[in-house]
Amino acid sequence: MARSTDPLVVGRVIGDVIDMFVPSNDMAVYYGSKQVTNGCEIKPSATVDRPKVQIAGRHFDDSLYTLVMTDPDAPSPSEPNMREWVHWVVTDIPGATDAAQGREILPYMGPRPPIGIHRYIFVLFKQSGPMVMMMPPQARNNFSTRAFASEYSLGLPVSAAYFNAQKEPGTRKR
Repeated sequence: MARSTDPLVVGRVIGDVIDMFVPSNDMAVYYGSKQVTNGCEIKPSATVDRPKVQIAGRHFDDSLYTLVMTDPDAPSPSEPNMREWVHWVVTDIPGATDAAQGREILPYMGPRPPIGIHRYIFVLFKQSGPMVMMMPPQARNNFSTRAFASEYSLGLPVSAAYFNAQKEPGTRKR
């Protein structure tokens, strides 16, 4: 149960992006061997390729899931006037598999925070059936995870995770 020590509350994921929910599914997100744990820091250079997102479940379970990845801090955490920037949308992910088994509605775009520390949030929803008519968002900026969930009758999330990233210093040539 979420309390004030819940990292999703402390990191303002609940509030800025999603409403309070009770997690009912396990989801594991990996960039290479690095697992995303709430509030951890990952360098943008390590997030160029889309992550492996594993969804728990039983193999005979016919549940389908939608995954949304957003940045609520675009372009700057102090002035997030492009909130939320959507980085990835995958639907029809079978339970007990990973996001690669789903249907990519919006191709993955790795984090590129221009200034400040940005939160990158993965939100998992359980679908009531296949998403036949889902369209990609018209633009990546000013996306709303709540409005998206409402439009497609996804309800509250079943899982969420986030990491922080900031612009890396430029590489110096010798």
